[in-house]
Amino acid sequence: MKKAVTIIICVAVLASCKNKATSEKGFAVTGTITNNTAKAVYLEEIPITSMQPTIVDSFVLDKSGKYELKTGLKEATLYNLRLDKSQYPVATIINDVPAMTLDVKFSKENNQFAESYQVKNSKASQQLKDFMLVFNTKLQEIFYNSQLADSLTKANAPDTAFRRVEANVFTAAQEARGLMTEAIKSSSNPALSMLIISYYQTTASNPGYNLPPIDKSELSGIVNETVTKFPGHTGLVALQSTLQGWVGKQAPEISLPDANGKQITLSSFKGKYVLVDFWASWCKPCRMENPNVVKAYNKFKDKNFTILGVSFDRPGQKEEWMKAVMQDNLTWTHVSDLQFWNTPAVQAYKIEGIPFNVLVDPQGKIIGEGLRGEELEKKLGEVLK
Repeated sequence: MKKAVTIIICVAVLASCKNKATSEKGFAVTGTITNNTAKAVYLEEIPITSMQPTIVDSFVLDKSGKYELKTGLKEATLYNLRLDKSQYPVATIINDVPAMTLDVKFSKENNQFAESYQVKNSKASQQLKDFMLVFNTKLQEIFYNSQLADSLTKANAPDTAFRRVEANVFTAAQEARGLMTEAIKSSSNPALSMLIISYYQTTASNPGYNLPPIDKSELSGIVNETVTKFPGHTGLVALQSTLQGWVGKQAPEISLPDANGKQITLSSFKGKYVLVDFWASWCKPCRMENPNVVKAYNKFKDKNFTILGVSFDRPGQKEEWMKAVMQDNLTWTHVSDLQFWNTPAVQAYKIEGIPFNVLVDPQGKIIGEGLRGEELEKKLGEVLK
């Protein structure tokens, strides 16, 4: 589950408005804003590598709601359309054509979210809109069933009823992942591919949706395939460079308390092979992976190998953390400061989602990462002969 980093919904600093577009050539967006009293509309560029938007043009709106926004010629890039009175972007679009039309209609009762918007003359922007529609519909199904499962639990309903609803959640989550995979395969634009991945990962960071995350090794594979599919895209190449991973690098130090408050460091295990396992009691994919980790530990624990479990559990949830350790038979050293995604390990290891792990050799060098299922046991078998 990826860390909750805002990809599409992010705060921007408002720039000064002007009615003349910034560039005579490049990418232009025109249209009409209906049922909104905003005074200005902004075009934000979203770099693939950082996903942090910056304003590139703005337009003062009159009563007609018509606008025109322009920016210089760029390679395939994402853009947000944002109004000055809206916390969230109106829509996200892609510059796959020199000029496109985006007409937006708001509800008279709610000026924060667009009731509908119409894309004209931009295939990639339409593909993005279509994906978001079907994907968000699936999310609504997951959310509804998750809430129903919580209600059944509180009402002490029969286990059969709870399991049926839980199965519905699992099936819908798998279907949502399938929608993401198919959308990437059919994508005709590199910016579209990356936004689909980013939106999925951002959503997967919310435990309420129970979405199976994309781990770092899988993400690297998707990015590599996308680079091959769209060669020459500098943003993708830069992103590919940032995903080279940890193998061959020294493991950053970890210093966190165990359940008794004793400070434990990764360096104290020097001389052993250590699997640093990042997980949390609330993370269902982590809990599903734990039997594989237990199997590997029991097989290799007598061969100069151990595990350091680093939990990203929430503040005040020590009991849930310890309960999960006991239930899943995780009989190795565990640490956590119970700070959720604010724990220092997240930044130190640039963790985008859990479960995630790194395998550290006796000298403190990382020799494997993102090892799951049979891949974990295979790697340990190679180095612990």
